[in-house]
Amino acid sequence: MSLHIVRNDIARMHCDAIVNAANTELRRGGGVCGAIFAAADASALESTCRSLAPCPTGRAVATPGYGLSCQWIIHAVGPVWEDGSRGEEELLRSAYRSALKIVEEKNCASAAFPLISAGIYGFPMEDALEIATQELQYYLLDHDVDLYLVIFSRESLLIGSSLFHDIQSYIDDKYIDSHEFRRKNSFYDTEVCGSCVPKPCMAAETVSADRSLEELMSMREESFSDMVLRLIREKDLSEVAVYKSSNLDRKLFSKLRSNRDYQPSKNTALALAVGLRLNVDETRDLLGKAGFALSRSSRQDIIVEYFLTHEIYDIMTINEALFDFDQHLLGA
Repeated sequence: MSLHIVRNDIARMHCDAIVNAANTELRRGGGVCGAIFAAADASALESTCRSLAPCPTGRAVATPGYGLSCQWIIHAVGPVWEDGSRGEEELLRSAYRSALKIVEEKNCASAAFPLISAGIYGFPMEDALEIATQELQYYLLDHDVDLYLVIFSRESLLIGSSLFHDIQSYIDDKYIDSHEFRRKNSFYDTEVCGSCVPKPCMAAETVSADRSLEELMSMREESFSDMVLRLIREKDLSEVAVYKSSNLDRKLFSKLRSNRDYQPSKNTALALAVGLRLNVDETRDLLGKAGFALSRSSRQDIIVEYFLTHEIYDIMTINEALFDFDQHLLGA
């Protein structure tokens, strides 16, 4: 399955397991821990936690959900940040791995994680995010589970400030206000700033000067699914690697694999462009097979184009940027 980044109160997540950023004594604290205790049957949760304490840093234990919308609360103890030279990174990775081991032992189909240690424990946000996404993605390579990384607020950007400003400059340079775009192009319908544009307009976007008529005609009868499978063969990729790199569910990819006329959403098509490591021209072609186009009036499209142009194909980095700009994320 896949990794999702969401903005929510983790105590309100409907998952098989919710992960608590716990302290070693498993006592009610602030931040994520306080929110989970406040939303649960606190007295029952506190009683069970007392019986399990202490829990060493880098380890995790499980308790029942006690009134939350989950079967299990997994209490993972992350390190307090000091100066980065006291094993903080490995302890944080160990906390995620210990929590994920419990996810597996409890046969959970879904689990929600906070950014462990990134709050009052002082772990630098950018480093905490990198460790979290790496450990969750590693786990997903061999396990079919839906994992959620839950961010409560926007007090800190998920991506570094330099990348944020670089993307913002790219948007400012490329973005066309949708109302101005319609005034200048009255033949466009109201879908111009959404996912779809009329076929004649799409063709104008996708034809590149270095494409021969013969090449374009040879592509005419190829469906979206045909093109995805052809690109996988031509680029010598595995199907598993592509849908994992696209942050897509195995079942969704199976539908594409078995149905030549499969019609994707635009988010799915863009995610596959990333997973296939396409350039911008190839992405336009792939979108065109599904009736979509890259639009200069869509910030999401421009952000994805930025990463394709810079040959950055890490789906979580792209989704972190989309999250920071309040755009829909790619993949499942």
